[in-house]
Amino acid sequence: MRVNWWYIKIALLVVLIGFLFGFTKERNNARNLIGIDVEFTDENEPFITIDAVNKLLIQKEVKVTSIVKETLVLNEMEQRLLDNPMIRNAEVFVTVDGILGARIEQRNPIARVAASPDYYLDEDGEIMPLSNVYTARVPLVTGFSRTNFKEIVPLILEVEKDEFMKSSVVGLHVQKDGSVILRLRKHELDVNFGQPSDIARKFQNFKAFYKKTKDDNIINSYSSVDLEFGNQVVATKNNDHGTR
Repeated sequence: MRVNWWYIKIALLVVLIGFLFGFTKERNNARNLIGIDVEFTDENEPFITIDAVNKLLIQKEVKVTSIVKETLVLNEMEQRLLDNPMIRNAEVFVTVDGILGARIEQRNPIARVAASPDYYLDEDGEIMPLSNVYTARVPLVTGFSRTNFKEIVPLILEVEKDEFMKSSVVGLHVQKDGSVILRLRKHELDVNFGQPSDIARKFQNFKAFYKKTKDDNIINSYSSVDLEFGNQVVATKNNDHGTR
């Protein structure tokens, strides 16, 4: 019976590669970390500091260089980050050369709600606490809501996307019937937006009214404007009322 040395060589080579791979992996896991690298993937200003993220990753008061890689539980680290109210998403990993990395996506506040205490409303319609690190310049929301103002999130997002509305609107007041009044930055003019629906048409009507009255230099003679009535804009002057 002839021995097929080619098959034997292949088998020995596979065993050797497996041994070297296991040995390298074991040795790599036994190495200590050499540092932490935190990356914020969003474009927001930091609502949480890198130092705070580091403390969430490494909770004990130890030097990162004293931590052995194989003792890390990455899922638990990720969960601690995700439990932080400033963080929307997080990914934790360890590089081959011993860097503990974290990619952080912060939550994006779109409005500040006047309450006790105040809080932000983020783009997902979730409550987000104020930050001690940075104050977002967003519209102030007041009034009444049983859903923490989730019903007006689509309206706020559309305001944010529209350059004119974003630069003009500084506040939204939600009335008991769910209708919304917009507060403007430069004018003492209440804009009765009505229910937060048919947003594009109402924006268009308001822009037309604003341009006309601004060009005629009479916008400051109006105290309110109502956008609820189809394509008709009902404006009220300081002492009377009319339709434009």
